[in-house]
Amino acid sequence: MTRAFRKHACLICLLLLWRPALAASFILPPEGVDLVGSPTWMHTRHEDTLLDVARDYSVGYHELQRANPGVDTWIPGDGTRVLLPTRYVLPPGAREGVIINLPEYRLYYFPKPEDGEPARVMTFPISIGKMDWDTPLGTHKIVAKHENPSWYPPESIRQARAEQGEILPRVVPPGPDNPLGSYSMRLNLTSYLIHGTNNPDGVGMRVTSGCIRMFPEHIEHLFPLVPVGTPVRIMSEPIKVGWAADTLYVEVHPPLEEESESQLRMRFTSLLRAAAYERGVEIDWARADAIFAAATGVPTEVPLRELRVATP
Repeated sequence: MTRAFRKHACLICLLLLWRPALAASFILPPEGVDLVGSPTWMHTRHEDTLLDVARDYSVGYHELQRANPGVDTWIPGDGTRVLLPTRYVLPPGAREGVIINLPEYRLYYFPKPEDGEPARVMTFPISIGKMDWDTPLGTHKIVAKHENPSWYPPESIRQARAEQGEILPRVVPPGPDNPLGSYSMRLNLTSYLIHGTNNPDGVGMRVTSGCIRMFPEHIEHLFPLVPVGTPVRIMSEPIKVGWAADTLYVEVHPPLEEESESQLRMRFTSLLRAAAYERGVEIDWARADAIFAAATGVPTEVPLRELRVATP
């Protein structure tokens, strides 16, 4: 075997081994257990940016940035230790269909299990609507699915782009210039889609005109699994609280711009008090407030103490 052949063969092996990571998928825990996944770490290479790390490890840009305060987005440096936010408190409510939590920039899918198979949950980072193009809250459903879709820009988007000097056609055909990517799933709301993208660097940010944008490899994986008629619940929950055995965790995300810090703090206090009351424990509020202030988006153990009951 010649040296040139060996070099070529090694290059092919490397290309086959490298691929963007697919979704995080977990066996669904029983009721009363609300956490899935585990925290993981990686060390950056000198050529990495946090955008590269986000794509390679199936996390969104903002969630990776929040989990690593102080790490430079563009030049994290060779050998920098980066926390991958790969542990999640499950969204509140029924564990079914698609659930999208906007402040978390994340989609959860609860497929119906096959006979004899355990129930699972899959989760993906997403982009959401910009300030003036809100992603609609509420319970919806998927009414149509399209492979290699054409994009019909709504008139509002065409007008907004025209004001910026960009003239959009009435129809953008499938191909590299189509912002929907190769797959789309339409909700029962005019013009709102869950779709891929031709600009994956924007995944995990607030950059869309109201649609839900996914990494191309993620929508390709999800598309065949989700049947038409699947319910889609879109929520705005910056605070998620959950138990794992006797340990209480809280996951705090910065609110969307429409929500004030005082509203968020009230929600934080209310959710923790309710969880603690159910188990007969007290919150160490001084330490819990530090978790609220940090708002890393990473599930963090809430310091507890036994409830003190007054004796007669």
